[in-house]
Amino acid sequence: MSDLETIPLAPGRNVYFASDFHLGTPSIEQSHQREKIIVAWLDAIRPHAEVIFLVGDVFDFWFEYKHSIPKGFIRLQGKLAELTDAGIRIILFTGNHDMWMNDYFTKELGIPVYRNPRRYKIGNKHFLIGHGDGLGPGDFVYKRLKTVFESGLARGLFRWVHPDLGIGLAQAWSRRSRASNQEKGEEHFLGEDREWLMQYCREVETRMHHDYYIFGHRHLPLDLAVSSTSRYINLGEWVSAKTYAVFDGTDLTLTNWKK
Repeated sequence: MSDLETIPLAPGRNVYFASDFHLGTPSIEQSHQREKIIVAWLDAIRPHAEVIFLVGDVFDFWFEYKHSIPKGFIRLQGKLAELTDAGIRIILFTGNHDMWMNDYFTKELGIPVYRNPRRYKIGNKHFLIGHGDGLGPGDFVYKRLKTVFESGLARGLFRWVHPDLGIGLAQAWSRRSRASNQEKGEEHFLGEDREWLMQYCREVETRMHHDYYIFGHRHLPLDLAVSSTSRYINLGEWVSAKTYAVFDGTDLTLTNWKK
């Protein structure tokens, strides 16, 4: 568990949370349209934004070679640069689809990149924020694969593959993911006792209190009580629902972008 970071929140300013844009899937055309919607959302929240958390799987695939990155997504990158240049803080978490980020966003855009859940105090509320993959009970196969994929050896071996081949293969694999089939409605709520992120939140809450647990990954917008004083928020996704959360210093609301 990370150390607690305090984020001051000025009066009239908000903190925004979004995840699972999955840019790059299921087609270039659909991804471009989604990217334009995301940029419009960022423009809309800009006047009130103190901090924007992007909580993983912003891209359906991402890998940083020493001198190259995946082609595309320039509208989003330009908008993020514009926001950080204006003094709005952006914090980025990797997800299971874009875990192979290094320092590009930090060096070029001034955006810190985190791989594991982190603790924040915003206003007088305590948050635990992360993408959510590999947390909670079960899913041992994925947890073992994640350990392998995140290793320096796996990154080094993949870096030797030419980008035209490596990125092409990875994008083809990503298109088989559940994000590509999101519009089919294949995601289902399993019930509070079977949702592994809910179980993770309950276990952490027995050791350390947080007012809000903010995660993505699950592709379902969820607002569930962990205890009488603690809530688990899942941010949903932007392939179809376009959901996000906003915290005004007192209350946190899960909503969706309708424009």
